[in-house]
Amino acid sequence: MTIRVLIADDQEMVRTGFRMIVDSQPDMTVVGDAADGRQAVELARRLRPDVCLFDIRMPAMDGLEATRLLAGPGVPDPLRIVIVTTFDMDEYVYGALRGGAVGFLLKDGGPALLVEAIRAASNGESLVSPSITVRLLEQLARPRQAPPVQPRESLTERELDVVRLVARGRTNEEIAGELFVSLSTVKTHVGSIHRKLGTRNRVETAAWAWESGLMR
Repeated sequence: MTIRVLIADDQEMVRTGFRMIVDSQPDMTVVGDAADGRQAVELARRLRPDVCLFDIRMPAMDGLEATRLLAGPGVPDPLRIVIVTTFDMDEYVYGALRGGAVGFLLKDGGPALLVEAIRAASNGESLVSPSITVRLLEQLARPRQAPPVQPRESLTERELDVVRLVARGRTNEEIAGELFVSLSTVKTHVGSIHRKLGTRNRVETAAWAWESGLMR
């Protein structure tokens, strides 16, 4: 099936560049683009794209607020949103992920990473720029006062292995290679882990791993 993509960025050159990248893929197509956050929300609600690419700093409404309206906690049938920006400040990263975004990329990451993030979002997975992931994990490794959330069900030993590798920033393909299992098996484990932990994406799973002491 073709992945339907909506692009929102206040710079026409950026929108044009993203459109060229997306439309060059045989399994993707751009269904609309917006120059501000308010228009992005309206288009997203009307078109229901498979994946949205949102900038953060846009007129009328920024990308973080647009993300909360379309994918935040309590939103029925949330859309899958990837933030693509030049700004990697921690408050933006946390705001985007807590607001429901399933990915956070820097614009200098290149076309291949953008395409990978779109496919990951479409498949129910998450992708965060490697440089941001490393910084997040360093912060998550610090001691916290609040106790970690307890799993709804106990994780199996193999699921714990997968969690440890997710927390180290490994992709599903890398996890499959390290554990000598198939990619579909890894995806099954990741889905089960999300269900048991109540996490929505890989970043939340990594946060749980560090906060629970599993990585120490």
